[in-house]
Amino acid sequence: MESPNRWLLYGANGYTGRLIARQAVACGMTPVLAGRRAASIEPLADELNCPWRAFGLDSRDDIVMNLEGVRAVLHCAGPFCDTAQPMVRACLDVGVHYLDITGEYDVIQWASECDQRAQGANVVVMPAVGFDVVPSDCLAATLAAALPDADHLLLAFSGDATLSPGTTRTVWRNVRRGGCVRRDGQLVRVPLGNDFVELPFASGKRPAMAIPWGDVVSAYHTTGIDNIEVRIGLPHRQATMVRRWRWLMGLAAMSPIQALGRWWIARSVQGPDQAELADGKIEFFGRASNPSGQQVEAMLVTPNGYRLTVDAALAVLQAVLDQRIAPGFHTPAAALGADFVHQLPDVHFRWLQGPVES
Repeated sequence: MESPNRWLLYGANGYTGRLIARQAVACGMTPVLAGRRAASIEPLADELNCPWRAFGLDSRDDIVMNLEGVRAVLHCAGPFCDTAQPMVRACLDVGVHYLDITGEYDVIQWASECDQRAQGANVVVMPAVGFDVVPSDCLAATLAAALPDADHLLLAFSGDATLSPGTTRTVWRNVRRGGCVRRDGQLVRVPLGNDFVELPFASGKRPAMAIPWGDVVSAYHTTGIDNIEVRIGLPHRQATMVRRWRWLMGLAAMSPIQALGRWWIARSVQGPDQAELADGKIEFFGRASNPSGQQVEAMLVTPNGYRLTVDAALAVLQAVLDQRIAPGFHTPAAALGADFVHQLPDVHFRWLQGPVES
């Protein structure tokens, strides 16, 4: 007899998908492992003693057929700008909850536009339930609660982390698009790499540049703040190199350069090793300010982003299966509260400039 809480992990053969699959099984869950190619999925399914399905995302009928008997999908196959929409549409058609681990702001924006249909279908649609954007979304919600009339929000993160092949492919594909910020409620493109500010992180100050991160959409839905920017802190040497060579970023739009980058990623990028997964840290900084010049600032330190993704995604999935999240589109903090990230292992928070007293 099939479990009433059966769920499907799509992209289980990828770096993050494998981490999630192994942790899920260790926690007593039995996900249906899925991906495009049987040759990649079947060995993992045999190792973990899980059922498996192989299907692509080009045919709506194929997706629908393979969603039979599952209550939720945790989608881990990027780039999500290519893969999220067909999976979301199929989930809405058959009444299956949808979660993913994207950090792509335009994917989150598109998902937000599915809210009414998701409510009508009794389906939860929640993208970005991993490192992108659970910690920063909860930090944004904390800052907004501390300064309710805030109209500007700055979020930043830093960490010398190795990227997985999938994340690297997404970053490489999107680098040609430049940065993105939210100004007066609207998404605005900005040049990438020509605007650095010094920001305080737990391990010290670092120059940080604006990047097109998911929070420019997710934090807007969570907090309602109209002006949002997300920055990544870099070591000073790396920041100097980015400033010096940023003019080359325009070349990334050329098809041969994109193809060369994908070839190099496939041959060279492996993702974090076990030591980095166990010991790596990501540092967050956040600042909210209001029209009268008051501001609040806080820091957050979390485990390695892939390790946090595993913990966060499975915790959100369990909340969905337990029917603790109402149907519709949600961001993590809006659905589970600003304190959700503190329920995850090895997460530490500190105020730098605390709530403004009335």
